[in-house]
Amino acid sequence: MTLDVVTFGCRLNIVESEALRLQAEAAGLKDAAIVNSCAVTAEATRQARQAVRRLKREQPDRPVIVTGCAAQIEPARFADMPEVDRVLGNDEKLWPENWAALARSNSLGHPDTTATDKLDVGDIMARTAMRAPVTGRFAGHTRGFVQVQNGCDHRCTFCVIPFGRGNSRSLAIADVVAQCRTLLEAGAREIVLTGVDLTSYGRDLADEPSLGVLAGAILRTLPELPRLRLSSIDAVEVDDTLRDLLATETRLMPHLHLSLQAGDDLILKRMKRRHSRDDAIRFCAEIRALRPDIVFGADLIAGFPTEDETMFARSLDLVEACGLSFVHVFPYSARPGTPAARMPQISGEIVSERAARLRAAAAAAHARHLAERIGRPLSVLTERGNTGRAEDFTLVRFARDVAPGEIVPVTGHAADGKALLAA
Repeated sequence: MTLDVVTFGCRLNIVESEALRLQAEAAGLKDAAIVNSCAVTAEATRQARQAVRRLKREQPDRPVIVTGCAAQIEPARFADMPEVDRVLGNDEKLWPENWAALARSNSLGHPDTTATDKLDVGDIMARTAMRAPVTGRFAGHTRGFVQVQNGCDHRCTFCVIPFGRGNSRSLAIADVVAQCRTLLEAGAREIVLTGVDLTSYGRDLADEPSLGVLAGAILRTLPELPRLRLSSIDAVEVDDTLRDLLATETRLMPHLHLSLQAGDDLILKRMKRRHSRDDAIRFCAEIRALRPDIVFGADLIAGFPTEDETMFARSLDLVEACGLSFVHVFPYSARPGTPAARMPQISGEIVSERAARLRAAAAAAHARHLAERIGRPLSVLTERGNTGRAEDFTLVRFARDVAPGEIVPVTGHAADGKALLAA
């Protein structure tokens, strides 16, 4: 009898999967498969459905529970699957009482359960307070993840995530610090702050603290914390306090992942983004002037509706214009109900071809990033598998056995295109 959790998607889902696993185990749910789904692309939803079928095929008598963004957005679609025994909403999955009820349930896995009876999915848009997923340090991990924000108030035309996550909600600073302290005491050497729209942190709280204020409070309260890292941010929403911290606080890691999405102003407008191409380039230049060792990553979409070759070229050359080192490329995927899905679409063949070119540019940029670090002293937090991450998030592979959880000085002697190689 095993409890398996299969996770798709972002760091938030990884954090929440660990939290719901702990809750399910504490409730006594011993034999079930839980699929924590993603809805960012049609492919992500397809993979979740495929996983459900595989899990039920491998163990027909084991209940399959589906949750996550895809389940929240399309609950009936999952409930109609004969392989699915229960569908939990994105908020409901973090309620300990729900897992206790499932552990006691006599209907879980019953063949006569109707699709309607499988559903436990509430109105995510009605949620106004954040329910924080509480985890310990993940087994074998040297970094701890703290979800400080959930949901999004913006409505980018390509994105369904607000309908899976709800509106923006933040965790109080005291609660964030308490979680960070717990992770530190469990052995974490780095804390990563995560959220759906991280730079909107605090706007729903009484005193409206910014992300910079939160980061500053963590670093002041926990002087023993070696490293604090931010996950994906929206450059146009970075506050002055966060800029000051980046310039002055060496424990705030010199690595920012930006939600850029495109490099052409008209496409950005049609996406309903809040920045221009010049805003993105200027932000990278300004932060680099404040923190010369800063490294940038970004998300970019290839083949957005109406994008012509000239527009795409502006996304392609944004990699160099912003000096990006880590690029996540997403082939555009039309999501049902979004405004972008009603725009003139580009053929799948062209979308795939542009995504391949963008990935090639990203790989070349990352290779340059690695080459520049050969022979340069770095501080690396060791992880499992004889690997580690430098302060700027460079992946390092060791030729020797290294124990996870140590911060060690490293000088790389070569690179393999994906990682820096060290003795």
